[in-house]
Amino acid sequence: MEPKVQEPASTGSPTPKKRGRKPSKKQYFTQETQDSIQIYLDAQNQRERDVIFEKFLYYPFYKLAENLIHTFKFYYTEVDNLEDLKHEVIIVLLEKLQQGYYNPSKGKAFSYFSIIGKNWLILYNNGNYKKKKQAATLSDVDEDPTILSSLNREEIKKDKVDFVEKMIEYMDKHMFRIFKKPIDQKVADAVMLLFKRRENLEIFNKKALYIYIREITDVDTPQITKVVKVLKKHYKKLYNEFETTGNIKI
Repeated sequence: MEPKVQEPASTGSPTPKKRGRKPSKKQYFTQETQDSIQIYLDAQNQRERDVIFEKFLYYPFYKLAENLIHTFKFYYTEVDNLEDLKHEVIIVLLEKLQQGYYNPSKGKAFSYFSIIGKNWLILYNNGNYKKKKQAATLSDVDEDPTILSSLNREEIKKDKVDFVEKMIEYMDKHMFRIFKKPIDQKVADAVMLLFKRRENLEIFNKKALYIYIREITDVDTPQITKVVKVLKKHYKKLYNEFETTGNIKI
């Protein structure tokens, strides 16, 4: 049986007529919403709260989430569509309500929940923007298939094992001549470390390797790309030498 829910109280006096434009349909967060939140907070059990939320609060929270998303253009999202994001915001607002963070004596519910929703969306949006930016900076990895692709087990067959060992030896000896800046040396050393540990590597996706190098060196992707491109030139030069002479002059 559905619990009996107290309706938001009427003032008992007729509402005075106002001149001018009719109330906009955008007035979704009304005094009734404010009163319903107080009733929700005063409710004695969860079933009663659930009915109050569904009947009086869900739509105002939904419209608040929708307006925040579109007004401030919080469009960097991990979910499939914005409807899912709206419901995530509703859950955040409901959690704050359930946990008793909102105190009606301190101010209007609309202001409080607008701030809560906006702050959550800022953090969420910024986090996803950062992820997308990092993913975008990795897009140029596919343009450089030579050096890191060579870590693939299928590429390192018997005829290349000797070459890889010679290349590592060459790079270890000439690292500081090729790269003058400590930051570049750090990245190049990390790449060579991957080659040295190639037998134990479980990842061979180029983008995953870039992320791995970034974690080792704490260097941004563009810096890694710059070093990898230099290594690529030496790799090709050394491989041509190895193919021609069967050796690399260390």
